[in-house]
Amino acid sequence: MNYPITKSNHALAIKPQVLAIGEFDGVHLGHQEVIKRARERADSLHISASIMTFHPHPREVLGQCKYTNLLTPVNTKLQILEQLGVDDTYLVSFNPEFMKVTPEQFVENMLIPMQVETVIVGFDFTFGHRGAGTPDDLCELAQGRFAVEIIRPFHQNGYKVSSTMVRQHLHAGEIDKANALLGRPYSITGTVVTGDGRGRTIGFPTANIDLSEAFVTPALGVYAIRFHVDGRSYNGVMNVGKKPTFVEDLDKPTFEAHVFDFSESIYGREVSVDLISFIRPERKFASVGELIEQIHRDADTAKRQLVSIFQ
Repeated sequence: MNYPITKSNHALAIKPQVLAIGEFDGVHLGHQEVIKRARERADSLHISASIMTFHPHPREVLGQCKYTNLLTPVNTKLQILEQLGVDDTYLVSFNPEFMKVTPEQFVENMLIPMQVETVIVGFDFTFGHRGAGTPDDLCELAQGRFAVEIIRPFHQNGYKVSSTMVRQHLHAGEIDKANALLGRPYSITGTVVTGDGRGRTIGFPTANIDLSEAFVTPALGVYAIRFHVDGRSYNGVMNVGKKPTFVEDLDKPTFEAHVFDFSESIYGREVSVDLISFIRPERKFASVGELIEQIHRDADTAKRQLVSIFQ
């Protein structure tokens, strides 16, 4: 949807509802607390539980390049929100016009027309031009026309759960810690495309995955994975990297998954991959033979780790 909300251009969004607002990149455990409270409040009032989020990421529009890649790009985020029981998700276009909207205009020309009964936000929520509006401002601007609930920060092991922390763990190869903050495995999706065929020649055929969206790239290295295709799931191992044993200065990392006990041709299929554990960093080997030996060890490690989780 675009600013402002009117009956003529957004009739379906105008109804009594509980609205949780935020970027929700990652839809981590802290975000899930906000969404859970929206669902509970909506159920108590017998009205819809809705989410308002933004695209592109506001920080990307403001020139913070690291937000070009997201933990949950838009399609992935929408799927997760649906799984969490959200009735409606409003994807607001964060364009130059919307950037200039004041906190007062946001309330009067978006929230009031939408007939929100309650707005639920996180403690660090900001809105309006240059993020001038705070949760306290939202309470004041509501003027009794809708309720406002502010969700306190969610902590795990003494640390505040945040998208920034999830990113830090992914970049450090700490996939177990990232997954713990997300409340689920970090996952990427894409289409299986033709690669250079080298994996098959060394006894480890791989599915080369062309990412469907701009996901945050985790630390380069080898991961134990859960591979999903056509409604079926398999254990496997995946290399995220630039293949330094064979290639010099590859522009961007590749995602190459070797799926255990699987021999089907799945070129052109959409797949998703859950990163379960980090096995080792990527490195250059002195010979192909040395690489093959290490791949066998990586596969054995992945099988041991995964068999205890996925029988």
